[in-house]
Amino acid sequence: MTHPPSGPGPRQDGYDDGVPYGAPLSARPGPFTSEPSSADPFAGDPFTADPFTAGPLAAAPFTADAFTAGHSVPAGHSGPPQAPYPPQAPTAPGAGGKEPAEAPAPRAKPGRDRYLDLLRAVALVRVVFFHLFGWGWLTILFPSMGVMFALAGSLMARSLSRPAGSVIRGRLRRLLPPMWAFALVVLPMMFALSWKPVREEGLWWFIKLGSYVLPLGSPPYPEEIGSPGGWLELTWADQAAGPLWYLRAYLWFVLASPLLLKAFRRLPWVTLLAPIGLTAVIGTGLVTVPGTLGEGLVDFAVFGSCWILGFAHNDGLLKEIPRYLAVSSAAMVMGFGLWWASGHLTEEGWNLDEIPLAQATWSLGFCAILLVYAPSWQKLPGRFAAWDSLVTLANNRAVTIYLWHNLLLMAAAHLVEGLWSIPWFGDTFDTYIEKSYEGLVLIAIWPLLGLAILAFGWVEDVAAKRRPRLWPNGADRRRRA
Repeated sequence: MTHPPSGPGPRQDGYDDGVPYGAPLSARPGPFTSEPSSADPFAGDPFTADPFTAGPLAAAPFTADAFTAGHSVPAGHSGPPQAPYPPQAPTAPGAGGKEPAEAPAPRAKPGRDRYLDLLRAVALVRVVFFHLFGWGWLTILFPSMGVMFALAGSLMARSLSRPAGSVIRGRLRRLLPPMWAFALVVLPMMFALSWKPVREEGLWWFIKLGSYVLPLGSPPYPEEIGSPGGWLELTWADQAAGPLWYLRAYLWFVLASPLLLKAFRRLPWVTLLAPIGLTAVIGTGLVTVPGTLGEGLVDFAVFGSCWILGFAHNDGLLKEIPRYLAVSSAAMVMGFGLWWASGHLTEEGWNLDEIPLAQATWSLGFCAILLVYAPSWQKLPGRFAAWDSLVTLANNRAVTIYLWHNLLLMAAAHLVEGLWSIPWFGDTFDTYIEKSYEGLVLIAIWPLLGLAILAFGWVEDVAAKRRPRLWPNGADRRRRA
């Protein structure tokens, strides 16, 4: 992710939504202004981002317009601006004895909100850790999916200052090509291993297969395919295609956002809490909606409040609430989530992904606290600055990392298992390999993700109509600076 250049014109970091980071509140959509942006549609984000990218604005000082700088308009006067009284002495005479116009104060350079970029990068790393170790408490420590939906919702609200159709088209343009690249690799592997249409489903099976093209539903995949102990184990397809639910949920939110945003700006608190009520109905078994429609509705309900919380952040609603009241209310909502989870634990323990109402309430409260306390960082401060390159890379390649990480975790596991096959080494260090197995997989996954970024990440640039880049970690921007 590169910082945008100063001066007019669309941003070149792929997250342009018409309002640069660092712009004043009067530039924000929603209650701050009714003027639509004329910039090119879609800001990521991510991822995205892109469904995973970009976030709300960082406040910057307001500067005077060049036309009115150094002038005032008397009350009730409708003519051109008049010189203030008493007149100011010129600093130097101009040509013909005229005074030179006072130069406007320079505008602060726009920049990305690095705090939100940092949150997105942490969310992606947490997803990798969870899918490797399976520790349920990680969903409590940092609810990654709720955080990513909240950040994406804030960006969506900002982008909808433009016509909704152009915003939705831009989101689809950024989301679908990386998914198609993933499908072009995964689907042939499934068919090569003898996956066939389900005769009993008839034409419906092929319609579901279309979810690999437009993820409105859950894409089908064989539950078991491959060979035990081989490079492609029996459940590899399930693990590879499992993360695609996020793209389906994101697409649903994008399509619903124009109506959701209108509802939010008329009835903010009702709209914010309505998904929690829906989760209490369809996410607890009180009412069951079968099939893929039910799965999609549950995901939409569970993370709907986080998405709409992003609207509240973008519109400045969270700043209007006393901080102590916002934090104490969020803590109570989170406490309810843990209480509900304690009585509905599954075989996976405290994995909130398996307890919808607990996930919805805990994520909402957690994200509310993160956004209430959100600083405005145009640069990562202190020790965080050392991670600037990786944070930038993660935000520019959020979709690629998310789509490929599960498949690459399996590849990393096979690489570690191959250590046992090395003569002398496998026999000598057999115990050490076994005890440090997951740690070795964790070490191996990062270079594999790097290879995936090099091989497939450029698709995100092409989808965003940018010049393809192999390793967009902001190094060029830092050299220019």
